[in-house]
Amino acid sequence: MEYVAVNFEITGIDKNLIQTASDLLVDAASAAGFESFETENDNVTGYIRKDIYNPETLDNEIASVPLEGINISYTANEVEDADWNSTWEDAGFEPISINDKLVIYDARHTDATQIARLDGPGVITIGIEAKQAFGTGTHQTTRMVISEFIKNKELIKEGSILDCGCGTGILSIAAAKLGADSITGYDIDEWSVNNSRHNAMLNGEQDKIKILHGDASVLETINDKFDIVAANINRNILLNDMPGFCSKMKQNAILILSGFYETDIPLLIEKAASLNMQETDRMTEDEWACIVLKYKA
Repeated sequence: MEYVAVNFEITGIDKNLIQTASDLLVDAASAAGFESFETENDNVTGYIRKDIYNPETLDNEIASVPLEGINISYTANEVEDADWNSTWEDAGFEPISINDKLVIYDARHTDATQIARLDGPGVITIGIEAKQAFGTGTHQTTRMVISEFIKNKELIKEGSILDCGCGTGILSIAAAKLGADSITGYDIDEWSVNNSRHNAMLNGEQDKIKILHGDASVLETINDKFDIVAANINRNILLNDMPGFCSKMKQNAILILSGFYETDIPLLIEKAASLNMQETDRMTEDEWACIVLKYKA
């Protein structure tokens, strides 16, 4: 999957407002489909899939940034597949503990002795090799979804899970480790599909996990209904795909959504209400949010 790197420049406002402006810019760009950001001094670089990059949509979102006198300009460059995340992959990541119940470690850079130290009584360990795919637990949204899995472990146990936009497969693997009987995941990015399948095998969960290639239209090929549907994607895709999610949910199933900001919650709650879903829980971390919705068919 090819990406576009967009370098933003913020001018026209007091230097004391740059951090606020950067935060608002990230929010606006996220609404336009951007998935990841790097910030350095006054510069923000955002990354978006080439197939969904739309300068007109981005311009409209930037125009909504509520700071008087602000000017945001940008330049866009394509990022080759071979270079995407390569520096981060080589550096690896430190083990991540979630609620002291589950630890995610970098399978490429962690040796057996280190893994043994992570594996305490009652602790689930998951090794991830991230190859041009998102989802290691380092991001707030991934951690919050897994926290909700842990909270709802009784529903997960021996249940069926749908993982929408599976990335590295971390959510599918976490569900399997928590006792789910079957998990179906899908991703539009072929790299992510291959990486999810690889990580499922790495963790010995390949028999429980089926990964499909495609966007939400792949749901039309799935006959099963699920106890839990999880989607860690950006706000606009969630709003567009929620009807499809509902079509694959059992009575009293739950939908766990993340990948958006606290300010986006009202829009998602409004959409959920139109689909006979009601919020039952929410989590926030560093302005990112995760909500849980219960479905009444």
